[in-house]
Amino acid sequence: MYYLIKSTLTECTAEEVHKGDYQYVVVLTIDEWKKEENAFDMGIELDIEPDDIHNTKAEVNYDSLTGTFSVPSRSNISGDDYQYAFALDEKGIVFIDSTGVVERMVKKIARTKKWKVPCLERFIYDFLELIVTRDLSILEKFEKELDAIEDDMMDSSTETSLARVNEIRSNLRELRIHYDQLIDFGQELQENENNFFKPENTRYFRLFTDRVTRLHDTATSLRDFTMQLRDMYHTQIDVKQNRIMTLLTVVTTIFMPLTLIVGWYGMNFRYMPELETRWGYPVVIIASLLIIIGGLWFFKKKKWL
Repeated sequence: MYYLIKSTLTECTAEEVHKGDYQYVVVLTIDEWKKEENAFDMGIELDIEPDDIHNTKAEVNYDSLTGTFSVPSRSNISGDDYQYAFALDEKGIVFIDSTGVVERMVKKIARTKKWKVPCLERFIYDFLELIVTRDLSILEKFEKELDAIEDDMMDSSTETSLARVNEIRSNLRELRIHYDQLIDFGQELQENENNFFKPENTRYFRLFTDRVTRLHDTATSLRDFTMQLRDMYHTQIDVKQNRIMTLLTVVTTIFMPLTLIVGWYGMNFRYMPELETRWGYPVVIIASLLIIIGGLWFFKKKKWL
């Protein structure tokens, strides 16, 4: 895919790209890049292997700026990342991607964007914005889901709720790492060490960095929220266990005197006056009931029940 940066991205041929009349955007597969690398005269040999791409970064070289993208899929954040590379100079940018994701993004920009002042900086800004365009709504969805889980936990703590909280926490961790890398990436572009960009256009990179910083702060806040929910879950479990232990303690305390009476009257002594009186058995029953009632009243008064 070959494009010229005019008022819109305009598809063209390889020959038109190399004429140098306009800045360009090119998307090549790894094999295509190996064949055409010398035609772009980036001044560096860029050997790209998908297994070597682990993060999003930019590296300044003498004649070019190169780097890689490792972008989490927004439909499965904890899954495999989309991985591709790029090389750029003042003449344009070349993406090296065999996944097809860059091709779809560039085509979308060609369909939806029209620029009053076309430039490479504006294209890069729109490309970077497309990476995070859904993130605010994703974070808002996480927030609403966590609020709902919090309400459920107030009623009843479940393993399912905790599992989902941990899943969201893992996704937020992946996003925070991604945002950290994008912030560093945007700052590297903004630095403009090789003067590939017009100084007045570096504001696009500052705008992008500011937006990603806000997303990072939101993700951090939500991750803290998941930690609070996890603590709340364990607190709820502790409260339930304490209630069970309190109930068992009350039951044990009430029945201890009854156990004593049973043990006492289970002994076969002749000289126990209660054994030979007709009221002995009812008196023991009444005494046992009074002990139970008295114990319940005492625990209720102390608010232990």
